Amino acid sequence: MESNAATQTLSAQLMRGRLDVKVDNSLIDPDSLFGFAERRNPKRAFLFVSKVLGRHIPVRPSTMDASFESLAAQIPADLPGPVLVIGMAETAVGLGAGVHRAYSATRPDAVYMVSTRHPTGTELFARFEEEHSHASAHLIHMPVDLDVREMMLNARSLVLVDDEASTGKTFINLHRALVDAGLTQVERVVTCVLTDWSAGAVRNTIGASTHQVSLLQGAYTFLEDTDAPLPQMPSVGTVAAGEWPLSPQNDWGRLGVRKVEDTLAPDLQIKAGERILVVGTSEFVWRPFLLAERLERAGADVHFSSTSRSPIALGHAIEHALSFSDNYGLGIPNFLYNVRPGQFDRVLICSETPAQAVPAELVEALNAQVIVDAQ
Repeated sequence: MESNAATQTLSAQLMRGRLDVKVDNSLIDPDSLFGFAERRNPKRAFLFVSKVLGRHIPVRPSTMDASFESLAAQIPADLPGPVLVIGMAETAVGLGAGVHRAYSATRPDAVYMVSTRHPTGTELFARFEEEHSHASAHLIHMPVDLDVREMMLNARSLVLVDDEASTGKTFINLHRALVDAGLTQVERVVTCVLTDWSAGAVRNTIGASTHQVSLLQGAYTFLEDTDAPLPQMPSVGTVAAGEWPLSPQNDWGRLGVRKVEDTLAPDLQIKAGERILVVGTSEFVWRPFLLAERLERAGADVHFSSTSRSPIALGHAIEHALSFSDNYGLGIPNFLYNVRPGQFDRVLICSETPAQAVPAELVEALNAQVIVDAQ
């Protein structure tokens, strides 16, 4: 990555073209916020890799929490309630939960849900598309808890959370799907992202009732090399229950929640300064994050990351990749980025599926302990 601090311009030469970024405004140093990478995806060549998200680059929980708090502080306090906060699968489900936690500390009428690519066997409310994605279909379930369902169906404000907005089209598609499915009382819409490159597209489409929140705003151009070969993208777009179906009774957001308790490995002991990596799996990241946060408060040197179905090429912000099968029994490849064997004293892989579903090659490569959500 090249940087010009005076004009806040960044650029990267990728295999399929040159990406140039102009930063208009940023609450933190852009180099501390994101890097570049190349997707193994013929639909879009580039990827903004967050350095504060805890998905593709391991991050300290306290750093992640600072971004939650900073984003939540920018959400208008006068939103009419109930407020429905939605985190986008899979990358932003933890970010959305963190923003919801920070925002709901100031008001009791905010409920959290995630879009998901994992059916729970319960009633669906809506479906929408993230058109450029490696896995374009998103599901929104109907809450089972009657109080949460009432809040969701009567939401007057939406806070839509993703890691970044490139064009804003996914937010626009989600908003349209929610309204078409029955959320007809919505008066205000807030988009909430770490990096916003969308040039106000959501507000321009939905209207003046929309407010866009981010840590950074800017614009990008991608000069594509039309002679460069297109990559082969692994088949990761599966939307199915898998061999290891999920329990609706052990939900943390797919069916809507007011609060998620810290329940993983309550008796886990650490040594002061011990280098620990806590790994979430796919969309299961919020309870693992709460564990990581607890261990950091107890004095360990903790980083958090997560497995992903996002296929990314090595290079730039992606220095190392492990590949293995998913832990839901879908038969699709998953990845863990920027984590090398032996890098940490202890690795804790957290799963909402049984321990035997976690791929043995990942456990062995990292000499990891598997922690199962058995609440």
